[in-house]
Amino acid sequence: MKQMYQMIDTPSLIIDLDRAMENIQMMQQRANELGVDLRPHIKTHRMTYFAKKQMEAGAAGIACAKIGEAEVMAAAGIKDIFIANEIMGESKYERVRQLHQKIHIRVGVDNIYQIDQIEKVFAQEEKPLEVLMEYEVGENRSGIITDEQLDTLVEYILTKKHVVLKGIFSHEGHTYKASNRDDCVKKAEEAYRRTLRAADRMRQLGADIDTVSIGATPSIMNGSFLEGITELRLGTYIFFDLGQASAIGDFSHCAATVLTTIISKPTEERVVLDAGAKALVSQNRDSGICATAGFGYVKDSNNVRIAGLFDEHGLIYDSEFSKTVQVGDKIEVIPSHVCPTVNLYDEAVLVSNGAVVGTIPVDCRGKSK
Repeated sequence: MKQMYQMIDTPSLIIDLDRAMENIQMMQQRANELGVDLRPHIKTHRMTYFAKKQMEAGAAGIACAKIGEAEVMAAAGIKDIFIANEIMGESKYERVRQLHQKIHIRVGVDNIYQIDQIEKVFAQEEKPLEVLMEYEVGENRSGIITDEQLDTLVEYILTKKHVVLKGIFSHEGHTYKASNRDDCVKKAEEAYRRTLRAADRMRQLGADIDTVSIGATPSIMNGSFLEGITELRLGTYIFFDLGQASAIGDFSHCAATVLTTIISKPTEERVVLDAGAKALVSQNRDSGICATAGFGYVKDSNNVRIAGLFDEHGLIYDSEFSKTVQVGDKIEVIPSHVCPTVNLYDEAVLVSNGAVVGTIPVDCRGKSK
């Protein structure tokens, strides 16, 4: 472990600033080469610092999952935000209306109930709220599924004065479980074809849409794309994690780690860390190209994994690794899933070339309403 890190208390979230910036530039260049907009999803980092870095690099705007995130980002000066999620409740649309009066904001929809709420809350607004319809492409989560559902929702929106349909968005999250890279590309491009077909149907019904938004880091990193897409909407690429690195067979993009201290070595093979489920999420993937085989990966190790998590303890079972470390040593762990891991911390420690360069707040931590 670099001596510079010895003064950092643990567990701590560490961000390699150089790698994060390289990742930002890499994906922006990819979008530029494809001739499409990049709209980073800030659910991964939840930090205004990095959202601004993405915007400075050329992003068209940002995507959020929650109104709370959008409020924080708008207060920091970001003026183009898409909430890529279904919002439910008139009180929430009142908050959207406040944002609508200050910035360009769009929200996701997939049901008539939402449209009625928007129409009611925005009744006194001169400008209608712009919405994108979510389309289900294989992850089996939210979104319109059938042509009948699509037709009904599009035709209903077209009758409203305070809601305007501007596009479609989908998330090919099921590619995380693809069996290999070729299967990932195949699944992604089938999802894109379905999304583009739905977009054409929307236009035929009379919707004047300008956005076809897709995105998942593994599929884009493995070269997936089809003409007609207008926007890449993805988030994990900024930091990567164990799953994302596994998907491309490359750990060099991993910018986020959890610094943790070895607090016990009760047996010849068991190593105990001070980072448990409150510092590393107890979430992993057991199959597909993003499979993690554990709850974290010890950086620069010979495939040493976090085998188990208690609330305050992380467990490694590896006799060879145990021989190389002592109680009191600090190690870096690449988390299995970085997005919820970041949300466990109030701040991140920025490092460059092994040296601490500062700390930044995780501004949107807990902003999930």
